[in-house]
Amino acid sequence: MKSPVCFLLLACMAACAPSIGSAREATGPSFDIPPTDEDLPGAGPIRRYNWFRNLWRNKRSGWARRLETDQEAVVFLGDSITQGWGDDMGGAFAGMKVANRGISGDTTRGMLIRLEEDVLSLNPGAVVLLMGTNDLEEGSAPDVIAGNLKLIVERLKAHNAKMPIVLCKVFPSSESKKRPAEQIKKINELYAQAVLNDPQITVLETWVLFADEKGDARKAEFPDLLHPNRAGYEKWGATLRPVFATLGFLETEADDFQVEEGFESLFNGKDLTGWKFTASNSKKASTLRRPVWKEDLVFDGRKQSVDGRYAAINGRLVVTTPPSGRRFQQLWTTREFERDFVLKLEFRATAFADSGVFIRKPQLQCRDFLLAGPWKELGKYKPQDWNELVITVKDDVAYCTCNGELLEAAMKVPARGPIGLEGDRGQMEYRRIRIRELK
Repeated sequence: MKSPVCFLLLACMAACAPSIGSAREATGPSFDIPPTDEDLPGAGPIRRYNWFRNLWRNKRSGWARRLETDQEAVVFLGDSITQGWGDDMGGAFAGMKVANRGISGDTTRGMLIRLEEDVLSLNPGAVVLLMGTNDLEEGSAPDVIAGNLKLIVERLKAHNAKMPIVLCKVFPSSESKKRPAEQIKKINELYAQAVLNDPQITVLETWVLFADEKGDARKAEFPDLLHPNRAGYEKWGATLRPVFATLGFLETEADDFQVEEGFESLFNGKDLTGWKFTASNSKKASTLRRPVWKEDLVFDGRKQSVDGRYAAINGRLVVTTPPSGRRFQQLWTTREFERDFVLKLEFRATAFADSGVFIRKPQLQCRDFLLAGPWKELGKYKPQDWNELVITVKDDVAYCTCNGELLEAAMKVPARGPIGLEGDRGQMEYRRIRIRELK
């Protein structure tokens, strides 16, 4: 039995001793890079340069002090490219709670090791991944890099099977930076294969967003051929925003657009009333990699199509990115049009997205034009922003413009037919879809 003096002494010692949490922050044993690779998850390089050890410790111990503040944020996990965007991601996502967990110089294996404390402990609303370029500099093979990505994704999904994951393809760089284009392209191919058909993951085509004709980074956006400048970050932010809007983190208010006099809306902004999937020829649909529907499926009163590909979200008719990477789909108006008309609508495409608008059946290509074509020389096209299509049909000939620039001067169309919206590659959004029939 201990004396009262002993109890008093022990109490004093306990009171004077630092808490476990503060001790961790002060000394950071769990924030240190493990001294060896033994028993560590993943494969490939872990950097242990002195500068990197210090950065790793300082960054992670600082984040530990923000554990409560950063709960349920959209977490960005990456290396110097992510770190360089700043704590608030350059203000690119106003109104969205973000947490930057990028560490300059980090590799995919390093990110795997710190995933639990730096990311999962925050119970993220979503996670954005950009990783792999530093592995190449350390001589790691693409399949090893992709293997670590798989492990990271598995742990994210195990933590929360409904949490959105946005996988950005590795940005282009240069062979002069020990990051040749062919190696990066191979990594990106393996990344895409690793998450193929996973509806929890959206793959963002960020390589094609920045690559020049040789597959290297452009100096205008990557002055050192590795790190983006302000223009590069703005471009990355622009292609992420539509995805965040679809996931419910941005643009949460409905579009307040009022239809002009003489026009009628084909999309009410709330659901898919007036739209349908049409019965399809199974042989032709299979050839085009399209789903087969035995009969027409009308979506009146429904917020999304039966396959989830088309959805009404806050005034936007969104054609989501297919988990398969690319998949043809078509949504049609339940009405058919035979009189001359003017059709107006706006569209927004993610990087390299490919879709189209059907005019009584024939298709007007509607894409991320500057990357995916066919009209790459449009001077007024706004990448990853809203663009207006105006389609005038007279005497079964369509005249089509984008932001006032000519797309098609004399497109032949049938005498009667519906209006349709295609889904193919990437995400495409439509809004303010309205028509005025001409007398």
